[in-house]
Amino acid sequence: MNGWPVLTSGMLVSQMGVSAAHSGYACYMLIASLNAAWLCLALLCALAIDLWCGEPPAPLHPVVWMGRALGACGARLAPARATGRDLWSFWLAALIWCALAAIVLFLAAALQWLAWAYLPAWGVALVLGLLLKPLLAWRMLRDEVLAVESALGQSLAAGRARLAWLVSRDVQQLDEAAVRESAIETLAENLCDSVVAPLFWFVLLGLPGAALYRFANTADAMWGYPGMRGGRYWQWAGKWAARADDVLSWLPARLTALLLWAAALGAVRWRDVRTQARVTPSPNGGWPMGAMALALGVRLSKPGVYVLNAAGRVVLAGDSERALRLTARAIAALVMLAVLGLGAITYFK
Repeated sequence: MNGWPVLTSGMLVSQMGVSAAHSGYACYMLIASLNAAWLCLALLCALAIDLWCGEPPAPLHPVVWMGRALGACGARLAPARATGRDLWSFWLAALIWCALAAIVLFLAAALQWLAWAYLPAWGVALVLGLLLKPLLAWRMLRDEVLAVESALGQSLAAGRARLAWLVSRDVQQLDEAAVRESAIETLAENLCDSVVAPLFWFVLLGLPGAALYRFANTADAMWGYPGMRGGRYWQWAGKWAARADDVLSWLPARLTALLLWAAALGAVRWRDVRTQARVTPSPNGGWPMGAMALALGVRLSKPGVYVLNAAGRVVLAGDSERALRLTARAIAALVMLAVLGLGAITYFK
């Protein structure tokens, strides 16, 4: 055959199939790379909107909508008096939680799909950034901590009153140092809940991931209390919500501690962070709070429950601003990590 290879119909079809598979794979990788790039821009857009504009009005805030739905269901869900083992309340609450979570996932996925389907790439980044923004709250958290410090400058009573906006504990017996401790603890814990965790799940799963986390965190805040709260008994009705939040916060809490440890610029040993994380009853809260206490060199405590960095000094007037600067560095490190991670996806795909 003159030395030329013979191409049978089967071989031709096989080669065409391989070529089509390679083309399809290349197309998929291109789309995945573009998705990663625009997700990165959406993340930066959300943080910029948060920094410049703060929170949207309550009627337009999706977390407010989640809270209203959870409040309406909770009013009919938990018993009005203490009970023993209550599996009926547990499973009913679990079912309602899953149904509401499914609605949140569906709406977030639908909005994300519509953006990808009908908008140019820059429009996708802008719209996803706008939709992501209400699911994180760095500026509000910063402003509230500064407001507590400003109120303390007026009087202890004013500081206690302002702190009551942030925490659920009784603030009437707190002295000035304890008010600052509570504000810094709230800053550390909500750095995870309100910034790191939503962005973590957004990078992994897009807008549905961030929305699901914010729903779970809101449900935990409203339902996940042992015992009586708001005239309802949540010991069993709130267990599912509390455990779901624990699961979804497990990795972000440790990432938050790692970011604070890195932001301390070598002033803290990681093994000390791990030791402090075990002091609190929460499987997650001790990580960012312990890292914050160690980085500032202060003692943070909840009377009768835990003491973090017991060897640290008492919190002073300037420590709130130091904590905010540390938090800002941690967020900057998170953004760099997210950009590098999404950039790596873009490069290797």
